[in-house]
Amino acid sequence: MGHNLSALTGKSKRTGKRSSRLIASIRWGAFQASHDAQRLLEQLDFGKSLAKLQTAERERLLAEGIKTLRENALQWLRRQNLKINCDRQDSPSFWVHSILRESEGKSGGKVEQHLVGAKLQKRHPRRAIPNHPGHAGDTQTGRHGDFDVDLMSYHVTANPGRDVIRKCKENVESNRHAVLVVPREREVHARALAEVEGIGSRITILALEDFIAGNVIEISTENQTDFFATLKDIIEEYNRRIEEAETDMALKIDLQ
Repeated sequence: MGHNLSALTGKSKRTGKRSSRLIASIRWGAFQASHDAQRLLEQLDFGKSLAKLQTAERERLLAEGIKTLRENALQWLRRQNLKINCDRQDSPSFWVHSILRESEGKSGGKVEQHLVGAKLQKRHPRRAIPNHPGHAGDTQTGRHGDFDVDLMSYHVTANPGRDVIRKCKENVESNRHAVLVVPREREVHARALAEVEGIGSRITILALEDFIAGNVIEISTENQTDFFATLKDIIEEYNRRIEEAETDMALKIDLQ
C-alpha cells in the first residue's frame, strides 16, 4: 500500500481536489507505509550494497527502481471499482453476497467493515458513526469494537478467529453487548469459537448479508422505496466512507 502514497500526494498538490481527505488517508496510511519502507530498506541492506558501486552504476540502478515503483503505482491507481450487477428479481441478501464475493481477496476485510459502517450511519442518521481505516486497531483508536453505539460494540471481520472472540468476551466482561458480524459462510465457525470461549449465549452473531439486507427492507418499508434504491443509498454512504478513510479507491462499489 505504501507505494501509492506519493502518487496521491502529488495529485493533491497539482489539483487541490479532496486535499483534506487525501491528507487524512495519508496520515492513516503512514503506519502501513512505514512497514513497507522498512521491508524495502532491509532488502537493500540499508544501502550498503549500493554504496559499494560506482556513482554511475548506482544512479542507473536507482533510476530503474524508481521507474518500476512508478509503473506499479500507476497500475495500482488504474484499478477499476468493484462492479456489481444486481438482478432486480434477486433478494437484497443476495445482492450483498454478490458484493462480498466480488471483493473476496481484494480488501482484507475493509469492504465488510465499511458496509457495516454505512449501514449503521443510514440507520442512525442523527448519530456520527465513526469512520476508521480498515487497519486501525481498536486499542490505538480507543474503541471497544469497530463501531460503538451506546452499550453495543460491533465487531466486523471476514475471517473470525480467537482474537475477535476474545474482544467480544472483553465487551461482555465490561457490561457491553458484543455484536459480531461475519459473512454467512463463516457464521457457523464464529458460533463454534464463541461456544469454546464460553460466551456463545452472551453475544449476538449475525451474517453480514442478512444484517445489511434487514436494514434495506426496513428502510424501504418506512420510506416506501424499492429495495435497490435503498441499497444504492447505503452504497453511496459506503463510497463516501471509503474516500474519507482509505487510500485504495478501487474498493468503491459501482452498483448496476
